[in-house]
Amino acid sequence: MKKLIGLSALLLSSHSALATVKYHIDLSTPEHHTATISMTLPGGTSEANVMMPAWRTGKYKILDLANGVREFSATNATGKSLEWQHGDKATWTISNPSKQPITVSYTVYANQLGVRTRHIDDSHAYLDATGLFMYDPKRRDEDISVELTVPKHWNSYAGMERKGAHHFVADNYDVLVDSPIETGISEVFDFKEDGKDYQLVIWGEGNYNAPQMAKDLQQMVGASQNIWQGYPFDKYVFMVHATTDARGATEHLNSTIIQRKRFTFAPRKEYLSFLKTAAHEFVHTWNVKAYRPEGVAKYDYQKENYTDLLWISEGSTSYFQSQLLLQSGLITQKEFFEDLAKRIDAHIKKPGKKVQSVAQSSHESWIAMPGDFANNNSVNIYSEGFMASLALDFQMLSDSELKAGYSELHRELFNQHRLPKPFNSVDVQNLAQSLTGKSYSQWWLNNIESPLAIDFNNLLNKAGLEFTYPKKAKDIAMTGFNSTSKDGLVTLTRVLKDSPAWLSGLNVADQIVAINGLKVTPASLKVRLAQYKANESITLSVFRRDRLVEKTLVLSQQKDKKPLIQAIKKPTRAQKAFFKAWLGVDFPKAKKK
Repeated sequence: MKKLIGLSALLLSSHSALATVKYHIDLSTPEHHTATISMTLPGGTSEANVMMPAWRTGKYKILDLANGVREFSATNATGKSLEWQHGDKATWTISNPSKQPITVSYTVYANQLGVRTRHIDDSHAYLDATGLFMYDPKRRDEDISVELTVPKHWNSYAGMERKGAHHFVADNYDVLVDSPIETGISEVFDFKEDGKDYQLVIWGEGNYNAPQMAKDLQQMVGASQNIWQGYPFDKYVFMVHATTDARGATEHLNSTIIQRKRFTFAPRKEYLSFLKTAAHEFVHTWNVKAYRPEGVAKYDYQKENYTDLLWISEGSTSYFQSQLLLQSGLITQKEFFEDLAKRIDAHIKKPGKKVQSVAQSSHESWIAMPGDFANNNSVNIYSEGFMASLALDFQMLSDSELKAGYSELHRELFNQHRLPKPFNSVDVQNLAQSLTGKSYSQWWLNNIESPLAIDFNNLLNKAGLEFTYPKKAKDIAMTGFNSTSKDGLVTLTRVLKDSPAWLSGLNVADQIVAINGLKVTPASLKVRLAQYKANESITLSVFRRDRLVEKTLVLSQQKDKKPLIQAIKKPTRAQKAFFKAWLGVDFPKAKKK
């Protein structure tokens, strides 16, 4: 009996031997950005379809990830070559008359660092499964083993269960997809917080302070329990790339990849940007990875996945990120409100907020639109989702007399709609009603399914705050266009809808060469425009399709300084209580005279 128990334990621990689907990736010669991959599938079927995903999680865009595949082949267990057909762009159909196990082999070109799918060079490899590992849809739910052959002195890290130095296992393909592998020469820090294990893995050189980074991340992660109660992981990995060009981040099941230009980890303003990104991706561990909306709950990797609630997935995450940093003491209240003021200012100035609802934006996230058109006619799930989250938080706090707000709503989403049970808009409204006793059907129609309109002074006043401009701010003339220098000319890159530039008929790509008949250059544009006041008319000479035309602008008005959020002078006890219920910290103390 003891022998049987010992044998059973040995078999259970040998996950690789029992794995249904086995992958091996050979990175022994990484300098040309290529890898050789093999995938072994069990036998039993006379035909198999293997696919490369068309997109990756966290980026709601079709990426055509099969474009890097070459030298595809398939053999059976005896080594006999099998016939195959490349049907659609991401599917290979293999004929297997003997029904033996199949081994698929192919090479992948991996030089897409900024897209965060696959990157291989002589110092490391970043491997997102969607960009490297084919899968058989019929075996998507079966367990997986991944082994790597890497250069000497390389180390491998992932959120998956480790079985060896370069060997990981996953319960199924979905776990593999959400558990990228970073292998190479890295700087690594391990820490524990609230009984959970964390790793910080940094690839690349830069102006970062790695020990301080690890210390601050440790300080930040515990603040998550102000929103949720419990963790959806036992181990979490922060992967950081300090690079030349790439910038961005992506959330995963129990890890994240954060990319920044190598010299943007300092000074403090830049470092805070890093911390906000880290907090954002960490919030995603609950909001998206533990619970997410219908339509994206069970990913279809071959096509678009639609939902009207991506604003909750992304915008709410943006909303909570700075709160985590504030509550953990990593940013000051002043820094928190500088960020909030910047977001509100951008929202107010965005013409698209009058055109598109945040629900529509969620559904249309898969559509890539030109920047100028998008700014004038659309909103995005991040910034507009942030504003919708802010509005709903304040509404819930008001309706519940400060007993429950947006944090409690997300706590209940975690408790009641953890995957595989997704949620829809009715579920969100019902949860809000259960927490506050108020119906949200009309509020939802007015603010989520219709373009969002917020009176920010009225809203912030509930928390004893005001949205205003510095006392020294002055009124200056506004044109309504943005520009860049191209071929030594002022070239328009954006024209705001209903602005003076828009009303005059200016367009993106117009090249301004003169103001009121006198030559203008990129270097002199700002000085020249500063000579004019609101309501004055100016004539712009522009090249459009190489033809000289003239446009007359009637200038409007704007402030010369950025807006700010500050505490009102005499807040009431109710306003201070609202502030504390909203942010979880005390109302700012009055400055001593």
